[in-house]
Amino acid sequence: MATASVTQQLTKSIALSAATLGATILLILFPRPYKPSLTLNPMAARSFVLWLHGLGDSGPANEPIKNIFTSPEFKSTSWSFPSAPSNPVTCNYGAVMPSWFDIHEIPVTADTPKAESSVLEAVKSVHAKIDKVVDSGINPNNIFVCGFSQGGALTLASVLLYPKTLGGGAVFSGWVPFDSTIMDRIHPDAKRTPILWSHGIDDRTVLFEAGQAGPPFLEKAGLNCEFKAYPSLGHSISIEELKHLESWIKSRLQSSS
Repeated sequence: MATASVTQQLTKSIALSAATLGATILLILFPRPYKPSLTLNPMAARSFVLWLHGLGDSGPANEPIKNIFTSPEFKSTSWSFPSAPSNPVTCNYGAVMPSWFDIHEIPVTADTPKAESSVLEAVKSVHAKIDKVVDSGINPNNIFVCGFSQGGALTLASVLLYPKTLGGGAVFSGWVPFDSTIMDRIHPDAKRTPILWSHGIDDRTVLFEAGQAGPPFLEKAGLNCEFKAYPSLGHSISIEELKHLESWIKSRLQSSS
């Protein structure tokens, strides 16, 4: 299903079919048309946010998210909204679509089979992006990886397996994309990276039980996780979630600047 233009996304909801696990981002109607902001030169940035979209979505379709972050602290933040490569997806009968890794079934439950080898390949790509930002001079403590749905699952995997402490990882409507055997591969420094996990109780695409399985997994792995449940929220990202993310990142930027 084709996505609307960026301007249209800010004058009505962004809606993708549930079968693609794309986000419905509940955005406020802005009083003026959206004008894309200039991309901050990474060399001048003091912080970095990487946003990973859901299955069947695209990076550019999610760029309006950064306009929610109006605090002065984000004036020196560089954002990146990459698009997933096109791959066949098992849960959609092998159809080729933008996908970070394979997914075996929808709805995703706490017991959904894991496509670990596919996830680990995607993690390599995310780590390469993070390495490039670190090489540009940004402190890893000021790097934040965030993602929705499939992108949330990839966020979790990427943060856990990165060999440095990052500013944080934020999972929206995601799930744990591997089993407990991965714990032996988690670097001690990665265990100091805080995790924010947000999930709608009425999610029928990535079931709430899949989100609830995250904190116990992370606790067992030795990580700190803040879990926030949103009543009456389906497979969506709300303004409330994004404003909390803004505060969550801002507090960590202040402590790690």
